[in-house]
This record gives sequence, C-alpha cells and structure tokens, in this order.
Amino acid sequence: MCASPRRGKRFPESYGPLPAPVNDAPAEAGRDGSDGPVTSGRSGAPAAAYRPSVRRVSTPPLRPPRPPRTAPRPKTRGRPRRAPRPEPRPEPRRESRRVRYDLYAAGAACALFALAALVGWSAYDPRETLRVPWPPLLARWLPHAGPGTPAALVLAALTVAYGPVLARRLRWRPLLAASWAAALAWTWSLALVDGWRRGAAGQLTSKHEYLRSVGEVHGLGEFLSTFTDRILLQSPGNWPAHVAGHPPGAVLTFAGLDRIGLAGGGWAAAWCVTTGTSAVVAVLVALRALGAERAARRAAPFLVLSPAAVWVGVSADGYFAAVAAWGLALLALSATGAVRAPRAAALGAGLLLGWALYLSYGLVLLAPLAAAVLVAARTARPVPYVLLGIAPWAVAFTAGGFWWYAGYTTLVERYHQGAGGVRPYAYYVWANLAAQVAVVGPATAAGLRRAAALGRGGAARVAGAGVPVAPAVLLAGALCAVLAADLSGMSKAETERIWLPFTLWLLPAAALLPARHHRRWLAAQAAVALAVNHLLITGW
Repeated sequence: MCASPRRGKRFPESYGPLPAPVNDAPAEAGRDGSDGPVTSGRSGAPAAAYRPSVRRVSTPPLRPPRPPRTAPRPKTRGRPRRAPRPEPRPEPRRESRRVRYDLYAAGAACALFALAALVGWSAYDPRETLRVPWPPLLARWLPHAGPGTPAALVLAALTVAYGPVLARRLRWRPLLAASWAAALAWTWSLALVDGWRRGAAGQLTSKHEYLRSVGEVHGLGEFLSTFTDRILLQSPGNWPAHVAGHPPGAVLTFAGLDRIGLAGGGWAAAWCVTTGTSAVVAVLVALRALGAERAARRAAPFLVLSPAAVWVGVSADGYFAAVAAWGLALLALSATGAVRAPRAAALGAGLLLGWALYLSYGLVLLAPLAAAVLVAARTARPVPYVLLGIAPWAVAFTAGGFWWYAGYTTLVERYHQGAGGVRPYAYYVWANLAAQVAVVGPATAAGLRRAAALGRGGAARVAGAGVPVAPAVLLAGALCAVLAADLSGMSKAETERIWLPFTLWLLPAAALLPARHHRRWLAAQAAVALAVNHLLITGW
C-alpha cells in the first residue's frame, strides 16, 4: 500500500505506480522532444492538465461468521408447536405411597363388585327378585371362546405394548384415526367371541329389541301420534320392552336403515359398532378443545382398550353414547373458539343433543356434562345457539303427535308394571355402581382416586400438579350424571349399557395415573374385558 497524493489515503498497490503530481510548473516537453507545451490534435491547443482520478475502494464491514446449524429446522404447518412442559417429578416416597393408594382404590372397586355378586346370590333370588341371571350384571355364566378370541388377544397385547408410545408420538389427526380404528377392531373382536349370530347379528333381533317393530313404521305421522298409546302393557299391540322404554327416535333410526336397504341384524350391528366406537374420537376432541391435549393423549389407549367395548358391541346404547359424545365435543369446540365457525358448531351441538333426547329419556341427564364443558371453557356464549339447534326436533316431534313429557310419564308407569316394579331399590342403589366396575375397569377407579385427591386442594392444586382443570371438571359432570341416574330409581339393573353415555367420560381419569405404570393398568383393563366376554354371556 502507498499514500494517495490528494488526501493522504492509502492507495492499493494493485493499481500500479502513482502518476507524477500536478503543480504550476511549466508544461513538459511535447511528444516530439520540443520545448513547447503539449498540444492536442491538429488545433494545437494545449491539452488539459492531467490529474489522475483516484478510485476509492470501500471495504465491507466485517461480520461475525454464522454458527453452523447442528440440526435442520423442523417444517411446521399452521401454528408452531410448543415444547411440552416437563411433568413434575414427585418425591419417591410420596409417589410410592400414591401408587399404593391407587392399588387400594382398584382393590376396593373389585371388592365392591364381588360383594354385590355375593349379596345378590345369597340374600335375593336372582331370577325372581333381581330379574338378572348373574347379579349385578345382566348376564349368565358360560365360559366359552369363539372366532374373535385370537384377534382380541393380539389386539390387547399390541395396545398394551405400543399404545402409550404411539399416543405420545403420533400427530393429532393420525392419532384420532388410529384410535377409532383400534377401538373398532377391539369391539368387533370382543363381539365375535360369542360368534356372529349370538354376538352380533342376533343381538338386535330378539323379542325385546327395536328391529321387531321396524315393520310397523308405515307412516311417520301415524307412528308418532300413536306411539304413546302403545307403551303400557295393557294397551293393545303394546311395544316391546326396549321400544316402549325409549322415545321414537331409536326405532326410527333402524327403520331408516331398513328403508335405504340396510335391513337386518347384521347391518344394525355394524351401525351400532361403527358409530359407538367413534365416541372415543369425540372424547379426545373435546379434551383437546378444552386445553388438555396431553391428558387426551395419555387417555387414548384407555379409551380404546376399555371394558365398556363389551356393551358397545352390540347394543343401541353405544349408538346413543356416540350421538351424545359428539354433541358435547361440538359444544367444547364452540365454547373455546377452536373452530372457524363457533356458532355453526354450537348449532350442530344443539342438533345432536336434541336428537339424543329423542333417543333415550335418560339422556336429559347430559345437562351436568354440558354444564361441565361450559364451566371448563369459562363461557356461556354457545347456549342460545344450542337451544336453537334443539328446537327443530321438539317442534317436529310435537307437531307429529309425540309429546316428550307425556311419553316419559307413561314410561314410568310401564316401568313399574314390569321388572322395574319387582327389582329391589335397596340393592340396586349401590349394586348399580358396583356393576360399573366391570364397565370402566380398575384403572378408572384408581384414576378417580387421584382426581379426588387433587380436587381436595381446589383448582390451584390441580394446576400446580401439572393437570389441566378441564378433565377434572368433566369427571365431576359425569359423576353427577351417574349419581342422578342411580338415585332416580329408573335404572335398576342393566346399567352397564344404559349408562354408557355417562361412564364413557369417566375413562379419561386413567390419564392421571403415572405414565410409567400405564402398560400395567392397560393390561388390567384388557384382562377385565376378556374375562367378562369369555366367562359370561351378556345380554340386554
């Protein structure tokens, strides 16, 4: 580098040597060696003084090198994922004590079931007084195996081994599809343990079932206007037990399947199992909408492998439970604004919940669960739209000639004319709860103990333990619905299927159990379902 002649700046050597400085001295000799000034061209005019132009070189500022990327950035669609919060690690001694209490709770639930069976056999006549062959369940003892046994064993083993891992790693939509497919396969395998005829196609064609009355639905107006007149036993042409015990929406569903070409017990069974198992997806959607995605993922294997699948396949109450579950799921999506059109979701929730009221009188007890969803979402904005969605069903059925309240009061009279008037309330008021142990399994009993222990400290303790408030509120709503149905006296026996729309929402309680013990609890759930289905012939 050398100095520039003008401002003392550095001049790069790569441009060659600097030209001679310019001053006011006489001009140099011409090119031809004469003493005259240098002329330009033919005019002989002196050339302009030569001043070299110095090119300024600007060097870019130095920047620190970028650190090398150790891993490629993940490509995310939509809103970016948030890293899950680490679960709180309790003290070893305290956690071991909690696990011991979980076992005590599961053991107490099993002991309650055994006590109900012992008292039912010793203090009552099961067939004449209790009107059930194997109390507290409506079932009869018959150890057996069937075509669905190998598939049920394989599915149980796969769900226990890989269910918790897949529920944690799969993306949300594939998880929903996998949960529905697994629940569908599990329910069908359990139903086929009894064979195709006895376990599936013949379940809805017995003398008490809906398909026996499908042929009597000739005109909608005539059917609705005369429906209540045929509920009582002494009425001419009285309905079968299940048709008389429900609003006309239940038999209209199977009549609609018959009209579109899906007639017979096989198609009715496929309808009930397919729709009934979709309730698993509805519960997961509702939990995630209420801000409990982690709890939903932890609960997914327990919803799939629940013993309740024994009664979902094949009974119409599984279909009722699915309609109610999707209505509550849409209510949760609307209340939290998790969809683009929350008002449309609220209207859809009203349509489904309104249809549920005309499927079963007992589904009016969905009110505590709907209130729990609104409490968990901390809003009541969807209520007007829900009521607007319920209104068309009430208007249509009333205009057709069926008044819901008149049907219910007539049913109460019919209930006491039959087995409901013989079955002792003093036994079933607690034996009904014991029967639910076979439906929800020991893992749910242990999870309810955990929920009760957290609930004693209030919402602050629940949040401090890393547990969302929404699952606890939903559990409280489901328990209120079950207790109201139990104390009403209108559900004496057969509650293992009648209460499916409520007990379904108790299954996520197992998500509160420690993750490292999930496989053991899942194995216990599968063992209960397999034992019930292979040792008993369930009926309704």
